[in-house]
Amino acid sequence: MQLTPVSFLIVCPLLFLAGLIDAIGGGGGLISLPAYLLTGLPVHQAIATNKLSSSCGTSLSTFRFLRHGLINLKLAVPSVVAALAGSFLGAHLSLLISEEIMKYVLFAVLPVAAFFVLNRHLFKDHSEGAVFNRRTLIVCILSAFIIGAYDGFYGPGTGTFLIIAFTVFAGMSVSASNAQAKVINLTSNLSALAVFLLNGQVVFLLGLAGAVCNMAGNYVGSGLALTNGVKIVRPVIVIVLVLLFLKILLGF
Repeated sequence: MQLTPVSFLIVCPLLFLAGLIDAIGGGGGLISLPAYLLTGLPVHQAIATNKLSSSCGTSLSTFRFLRHGLINLKLAVPSVVAALAGSFLGAHLSLLISEEIMKYVLFAVLPVAAFFVLNRHLFKDHSEGAVFNRRTLIVCILSAFIIGAYDGFYGPGTGTFLIIAFTVFAGMSVSASNAQAKVINLTSNLSALAVFLLNGQVVFLLGLAGAVCNMAGNYVGSGLALTNGVKIVRPVIVIVLVLLFLKILLGF
């Protein structure tokens, strides 16, 4: 596919919004992946290129969480190992599936992911932070592997799924869950990116432009409170998903 100025005009502002939203409460992939698909990239290239830009943006927000001591390393280290394995398997599975089938998967997965991201009632906040015990450790490892595999395979909603798993099943606070989710999401992104790079699926010029915008959005978003940013999340995600479905249905 030949890149045009329109490709960058689509990707850059949407990737900034994706980074902003992802840092606030997760779900940026519901904007960033459709952004690449709206330019006309094939599904596998869109997923691969999205991994490049999202890895850069997630790196920045993860660093800010680390710097403020919000990530529990005793939970993060084994979870990272599980996420690496899951994402590696998921990315390989994605490459084995044909382009046509992946389009049907897109129709099935994106609305489901959007439902979880937009349904804030699923987030059961707890006053306590991450408590290092056997239950928490098992939940974190299993969640990292399973959701990491989904991230390698497809990706949108990964951060939100992790936050829900940690708050609902591990009893962690939303803030602690968000911090843990960032380091796991970064790991699964990098693992999947390595697989896609080795298979020549990444469109570097467009991905790097998107990465710069995504990092800018993550930087702004990670400094905002959830209540200040959540107002823009729902309408932006809905608009982008509608545009994507129209493009696929009408073939323009």
